[in-house]
Parts: sequence; structure tokens; C-alpha cells
Amino acid sequence: MEFRFKSDKLRLLYTQEEGAHRYPAAIVKRFFEVMYVIEAIPNEGGLYSFKSLHYEKLKGTRGKLGERSLRLNDQWRLIIKLETDPRGKTILVLEIGDHYK
Repeated sequence: MEFRFKSDKLRLLYTQEEGAHRYPAAIVKRFFEVMYVIEAIPNEGGLYSFKSLHYEKLKGTRGKLGERSLRLNDQWRLIIKLETDPRGKTILVLEIGDHYK
């Protein structure tokens, strides 16, 4: 599936591993694993087949904005949003968030 990044910070983390020091090493490693899954799946439905990702729509204000999360570990989440363009659906990677902050 296609994806793009909301911020240059995330794009640089993915393309050049720049800024990896901002996150725990295990989170950076898991971020890359999850991004490879996103890249390999044909559509959003494929995310549900990876139970360890706990793909879910967020609640409250974020849920109303269409934001969803993919679990990196018990504490950290990859926050995404689905967008539709003429070529189909694209995943917009919004942030790597600490679930408990």
C-alpha cells in the first residue's frame, strides 16, 4: 500500500534514519518493521490480518478526525490516517506517539 508522511521528521527517519535518537532503539526497529508491512500489503484490510499490530480506530476527537493506530509495543503507537485520492487509498503517517503521555 502507498504511504506518505505528514512531517519531514518522520520521512527522514524512514529514509535516512535521521532523528532515531529521539526514540528508544526498540521503537525505531519496530517502526521499520511496521512500515515494511504497510508497504507490502495491498489494502487496508491487510492490516487486520496482523493481530500484533492491533490496528484500530482511535476514540474521541482523534477518532472523529479519522485517525487510527498501529501498536509498536505496549506503550508506543504509530498514528496514521487513511486518505483517498484518484489512485486509491493512501496511508498518511502522522506520528509516533507515546500512548501514556
